[in-house]
Amino acid sequence: MIIAGPCSAESEEQLLLTARALAESGKVDILRAGIWKPRTNPGSFEGVGEQGLAWMARAGRETGLPVTVEVANAKHLYTALSYGVDMVWLGARTTVSPFSVQEIADALRGTKIPVLLKNPMNPDIDLWSGAVERIARTVGYENVGLIHRGFSFYGKSRYRNAPMWHLAIEMRRRYPEMMMVCDPSHISGKREYLYEIGQKAADLSFDGLIIESHNCPAKALSDAAQQVTPEELIALLDKIRWRKGSTDSPEFVMALDRFRGEIDQIDAELFDLLARRMRVAEQIGRVKKDNDVAILQSGRWNSITERVIAQAKELQLSEEFLTTVLEAIHIESINRQNIIMNSEE
Repeated sequence: MIIAGPCSAESEEQLLLTARALAESGKVDILRAGIWKPRTNPGSFEGVGEQGLAWMARAGRETGLPVTVEVANAKHLYTALSYGVDMVWLGARTTVSPFSVQEIADALRGTKIPVLLKNPMNPDIDLWSGAVERIARTVGYENVGLIHRGFSFYGKSRYRNAPMWHLAIEMRRRYPEMMMVCDPSHISGKREYLYEIGQKAADLSFDGLIIESHNCPAKALSDAAQQVTPEELIALLDKIRWRKGSTDSPEFVMALDRFRGEIDQIDAELFDLLARRMRVAEQIGRVKKDNDVAILQSGRWNSITERVIAQAKELQLSEEFLTTVLEAIHIESINRQNIIMNSEE
């Protein structure tokens, strides 16, 4: 399922020009546009408000495309429903607040309109899952879908929001029958990364994409850098390869079973080594306790990190991956040493 349209409905002409081009392509299933824009800075363009819903209704009638908008509170929802929107979504700034989600869930009572839930801004899988449960109690699980738009983070990244694909995969595990679409626009923040994010989503068996498309991105009033023209969007969609979920080919099954067996064996050896490492860390904790020495020895840990990261190229592993693994090991080692240091033995 492809959901596309401008980040913001800026004028009736802009919206209709974009909607018509998207509809004529035959590649887009649902038209999207922001009506109310929750911006970080109050001086930024914050959407046109209710009049944009009238433009959306006209665009839907003229193109035959269902329309969807973001709602952040009950008033938004009631107003959107009064204009006949076909679907709504809750943005990351809304999903992060159980109070806001519950307010919208209560306002949805008596409706069966489809609702898509973006992941919360912070990487909290239970918060995302909790939002699903609140909305599903009102409209039913069959009317709830997920949008993976990446997570806010501290540090440097080539993307606007870190994908943290493992969290999206965990949500698929928790809700295997629930539709999940990917939002490459908000993950990437730049149009040049839309394809690689979209293809990654396709490779991970997502059910579709929601991408921002504007008839003239250079003049967009919000998120200009991540929007593409309808023509550019169609070219991008034509490049993405959506693969089948599986195959009954005997050769495929045999090869997969063989490699999975090899991975299972390696995993067993790997976790046995990690367990041994933690037992050594506990012994170090006892030595530190006996000598009244603090747990954290920054110099030692820095030397370990530098030594391992220096091997990244030789190991054919990314520095990001090695850093993540090392941090997890370090935290577990500290936790175990802390138990030893504070025990009464």
